[in-house]
Amino acid sequence: MFHKEGQQIILVTLLVVGGIFLLIDAIETPWLVKTIQIALLGLLILILQFFRNPKRHTKLDDTTVVSPVDGKVVVIEEVEETEYFKDKRLQVSIFMSPLNVHVTRYPIGGKVLFSKYHPGKYLVAWHPKSSEENERTTIVVENSAVGKVLYRQIAGALARRIVNYAKTDQNVIQGSDAGFIKFGSRVDVFLPLNTDVQVQLNQKVKGGESIIAAF
Repeated sequence: MFHKEGQQIILVTLLVVGGIFLLIDAIETPWLVKTIQIALLGLLILILQFFRNPKRHTKLDDTTVVSPVDGKVVVIEEVEETEYFKDKRLQVSIFMSPLNVHVTRYPIGGKVLFSKYHPGKYLVAWHPKSSEENERTTIVVENSAVGKVLYRQIAGALARRIVNYAKTDQNVIQGSDAGFIKFGSRVDVFLPLNTDVQVQLNQKVKGGESIIAAF
């Protein structure tokens, strides 16, 4: 199953790969034909795996926060959140490699209070300034058990488009499709300071399934 954000890219890639396969029939050097075929198939496989959208089974629970994306936990620290809360929060950051599923999912269910897009740079995702200077979106969801949770999609060096489905005043379901980051990169989650974090640094997590925090 592939994500809808990849349908156009997948179709174009299939047409290009198919067209080149037909054209290289005229080449009389067997090793060159084989090399081109392997390279094209590799490109097609890379595109298909990047836009895959595996079904996830979220155990709905208003007292837990699930990981919004697949990847590796790279930051767990107390920080000053300056855009929305303007106070201290617990930040959990998850880095996605090009091989990870890049679907973004709602970490909690509830009502969307805030959703804003910021144009910006394309620093590598692990750069300390990437969360403040890169292209990004900021979304805040609230429910009665957890309170307000902010998550931020951040583009990286390869990412050139962030897709965000969250709209202010919308009611959303925990673990459901919240967007996509094309060819990128990182998501920061900002939690209340009294949160019981359930993950550790360098731990791999699955979007919509892995519990990153509980109350």
